[in-house]
Amino acid sequence: MLLSPCLDWVYLSVCSKISDSLSAGLAIVLEINGHVYRLGFSLTCQIFTVSVFVPEPHAGTPLSVMDGVLVAVKDEIDCLPYPTTGGTRWLGKARPCEADAACVAQLRACGAVLAGKTNMHELGAGTSGINPHHGSARNPYNVGKVAGGSSSGSAAVVCAGLCPVALGVDGGGSVRMPAALCGVVGFKPTAGRLSNAGVLPLNWTVGMAGILAGTVEDAVVAYSAIVDQSQPSYLRPELNLPMLTSTPSISNVRLAKYGKWFNDSSEDIRTCCDKALQTLRAQYGWETLDVTVPEIEEMRLAHYVTIGSECTASLAKYLDKLKRSEIGWDVRVALGVYGSFSSRAYLNSQRLRNRQMFFHKEIFKTADVIVSPMTGVTAYTLQDDALSSGELDYINGAALIRYSIAGNFLGLPAITVMVGQDKGGLPIGLQFIGRPWSEA
Repeated sequence: MLLSPCLDWVYLSVCSKISDSLSAGLAIVLEINGHVYRLGFSLTCQIFTVSVFVPEPHAGTPLSVMDGVLVAVKDEIDCLPYPTTGGTRWLGKARPCEADAACVAQLRACGAVLAGKTNMHELGAGTSGINPHHGSARNPYNVGKVAGGSSSGSAAVVCAGLCPVALGVDGGGSVRMPAALCGVVGFKPTAGRLSNAGVLPLNWTVGMAGILAGTVEDAVVAYSAIVDQSQPSYLRPELNLPMLTSTPSISNVRLAKYGKWFNDSSEDIRTCCDKALQTLRAQYGWETLDVTVPEIEEMRLAHYVTIGSECTASLAKYLDKLKRSEIGWDVRVALGVYGSFSSRAYLNSQRLRNRQMFFHKEIFKTADVIVSPMTGVTAYTLQDDALSSGELDYINGAALIRYSIAGNFLGLPAITVMVGQDKGGLPIGLQFIGRPWSEA
């Protein structure tokens, strides 16, 4: 559980150049074997502006359990005084950041120390975290491997111990996927539980803020701080957070497992996740039920059409004036594909969405949670020639996103936790997908 440090307050100021307009830049890097690797942080701000956003010193009773806790923020979420670039070189100028996102403002009110912005896959349009503009986040377990995306920097800084908690945005597994590759907890609540105000509207019906943390308890604490309670209570169930001091375990949980889908992963992942289910049954009495999730491939394609259509629609006013040379090669290809989707394809995808919601409701009549691996493969190797251009690896990309879709397309709460490592020592995540509003 997160505990606030016993500090009155610590002021940090970084000055790199004195001029008419003072500016400061801070990059956290890791030097290994003579090579400098970007781990995930990229901070840029006006030095005079920093002091405006440093909370007033306070003493005595902490503001909350988050008081004094370092939190990093994905570069898709507004956090003053930093620009929100979405992993690009141009968006921060075209769309100035004028206020904190709602989730950031709530963390700040709780006394959290906003450590800065974390790197991401450009426009969230990829699963590797390779970014030709700001550098590619590395996996702390093995810096020659990808950290995953698109919340790559957030996963890397939590894994490396730089911050106990980081915010990400999850439109297609973009919180849970890198969390699994980096061996941390990745949590995406039910759609509508968190406010999207101040989050880049790249995919507004499938994307939302999420949490990356070192432990489930840490994720719960951060979640309690950023839950949106501004909406009328009749629009959603009342929040019912657990007492973290209680010790009784939850028994008699029914886990729905679709064997064919579950096993569409590497041997190491299958074996590790199966052992985790056996442990849950032996120690807590959790039962695994065999189910079928129909039309998974159709759901994946419908999600792809939806997220792509919404991305191009939200960026249209910028892309029409933008030089293609300002965009990485992989994202150029992605945007080209997204732009080919028709309005009819989008509407048909929403029909498939309703159909999938029915299928999942039927599963939840007999099961409490759907269980699966989080990814079909563990972190794969970073290719040097991709670092300056971006990467199109649809084989590994498809394996990484394979189990992510229902959480986003259907708005279901989902969490991934590390349950072991592959033969190469890389983390393996197990995912739990719940009924709407069942996270708390």
